[in-house]
Amino acid sequence: MALQEINAAATFVKSRSDTTPAIGLVLGSGLGAFAKSLDGGVPIPFGEIPHFPTSTAIGHKGELVLGRSHGVPLAVMAGRVHLYEGYSAAQVAFPVRVLARLGVKTLILTNAAGGVNVNYKPGELVVLEDHINLTGLNPLLGPNPDDLGPRFPDMTDVYDPALREIAEKACWKAGVPVRKGVYLGLTGPSYETPAEIRMARAIGADVVGMSTVLEAIAARHMGLRCLGISCVTNMAAGVLKKKIHHQEVLDVGERVKQGLLEVLGQIVQAAAKLP
Repeated sequence: MALQEINAAATFVKSRSDTTPAIGLVLGSGLGAFAKSLDGGVPIPFGEIPHFPTSTAIGHKGELVLGRSHGVPLAVMAGRVHLYEGYSAAQVAFPVRVLARLGVKTLILTNAAGGVNVNYKPGELVVLEDHINLTGLNPLLGPNPDDLGPRFPDMTDVYDPALREIAEKACWKAGVPVRKGVYLGLTGPSYETPAEIRMARAIGADVVGMSTVLEAIAARHMGLRCLGISCVTNMAAGVLKKKIHHQEVLDVGERVKQGLLEVLGQIVQAAAKLP
């Protein structure tokens, strides 16, 4: 997406709210409750923001909400867009670039994921240590906009170690089961086959999903600190002798809502104090 389109979207959002967010959050399928908890929240539908892609996925409200949590100014995306909706990698990453233009320096990405690691259980949170991008795409393809970041950004620590430590401690304090792991990003929208999940396990993945990796790449390209948190909403294909349904994803998201609210609140407070 062109730099002028990113700037136009950011200018529009600034006209609707005087909040200058320090932290941005992207909330995955069934995990949008945090956006409703903000103090003085100003919701802006994606469709009203110039050049902003609109969400069509079930469980994604499609709003950008600006407000505060525990006094910390935030920009929260209640929902996101995906490659499987027909968007390009650059369009999927566009909202993250707008968040950065609004002033966000730290980005928290959440997602609903399938459990590849057989030791994981639905309802557990996974603090991402790394990811594997098997979407076959990258939001940095094409001419590099030097105003946004370097041509070849380093991906050694895509997910910031200090933020990962904060997230783990927040889960412990909230009494929410937490794991550490690697996220495998695929395009979807079909769920993976049992053979594909065996491959995922063999190459080191612990959870699998259809989002997050492209947003994380764009965030690191722009120099943002990034944290990834997966909510295990179902076990991936072949782990259990049962079919996979999207309603299960939404149901588990609702079940973990209160714990996730507390965890995110604690993370926001601690992350705002990082140098």
